Amino acid sequence: MSKASEQVKSVLKILDGRYPLVPGLHYHNAWELLLAVMLSAQTTDQLVNKVTPVLFLNYPSPQEMALAKETDIANMIRSINYYKTKTRHLLQTALMLCDQHKGQVPHTMEELLCLPGVARKTANVVLTHAFSILEGIVVDTHVIRLSGRLGLSKEKQRDRIEQDLMKITSKKHWGDLATLLVYHGRKVCKAQKPLCSECLLNALCPKIGLN
Repeated sequence: MSKASEQVKSVLKILDGRYPLVPGLHYHNAWELLLAVMLSAQTTDQLVNKVTPVLFLNYPSPQEMALAKETDIANMIRSINYYKTKTRHLLQTALMLCDQHKGQVPHTMEELLCLPGVARKTANVVLTHAFSILEGIVVDTHVIRLSGRLGLSKEKQRDRIEQDLMKITSKKHWGDLATLLVYHGRKVCKAQKPLCSECLLNALCPKIGLN
């Protein structure tokens, strides 16, 4: 077993139970999760969770959203960053789901990546948490940062970091690793001022005292 693989196992063991193994976004089904993740880009989960209750109530399925006016959707998510672009993507996605997927959220990476505004990170979240399908590892800004600080990957590009993490992590833990790193990045290993004195991973961190 490589040093990086051992590092991942230690990270999982230490953080297990410290954070939940589900996203911070609130949702009840694949459709709601897809909408929430699409809205979450460049926005906090807290802000997304404030607007999604009304959005979910008015558009409980792609069929209802496909009939919506763009201005109505925009008014519901106006507090979200890039709400105009996201409104357009939400409506286009709803229309595509109705036209090509019988109003259902697809459960393959290839089909999800064809949806407007859906990149690999979003697709991985939906597959992992809505369908329990492990196609890859969710790599957001927190996972990128912690992967570097913990010596799990020397890469800078999101796709290459994902490939590194997939190689050194048991597949059954792909979803857990990403979720735990995201929570730890938000709460402790922050971008500008990491709380190293509070960090449970100090013994593993080659960057301790250097951030």
